[in-house]
Amino acid sequence: MDTHQVLEFVDKVVCAKTGKRLNDLQRGIIEGTLKQQKYSEIADTYRLTQGHVKDVGYELLQMLSNAFDEPVDKGNLKSVLARQDNLNISFGNSNIIGYINVCSDRPTAIPDQNQPKTPDFQQAKDEAKIETIGKLRQFGLSDEQIAEVLRLTLEEVQQVDKAL
Repeated sequence: MDTHQVLEFVDKVVCAKTGKRLNDLQRGIIEGTLKQQKYSEIADTYRLTQGHVKDVGYELLQMLSNAFDEPVDKGNLKSVLARQDNLNISFGNSNIIGYINVCSDRPTAIPDQNQPKTPDFQQAKDEAKIETIGKLRQFGLSDEQIAEVLRLTLEEVQQVDKAL
């Protein structure tokens, strides 16, 4: 995914959870964070104070933590997004193709029972999963390999053929 698509995905997730869309500054903070920019650089771009951008950034990261049900900060935003839907993210010359967990003792997340996932959030995740499976097939991966990489059952991967 390119930057625009990542921002659209995050906007859909945030809107599904909060009912609000990302504003220009929030989008700029996400984009800048993914490009490893400092708050001062983002502030210069938007002609705002570094303190204001930092405050908005803190609130945004808290909102994303709630939306994705895991802690989000400037240092892990890219990996959180990759984990959410195994997104194909490209920024300039660097590409991330999905997310592969090589750690067998990864702690399991405990979902927040007070905030069930909304249909819009689930639809966005399903669409991204279908797109990712299609792209991995284009790279020549078998359904078994895709299931392992995306941590899905083989049946879930094979059902994507029926969804298309």
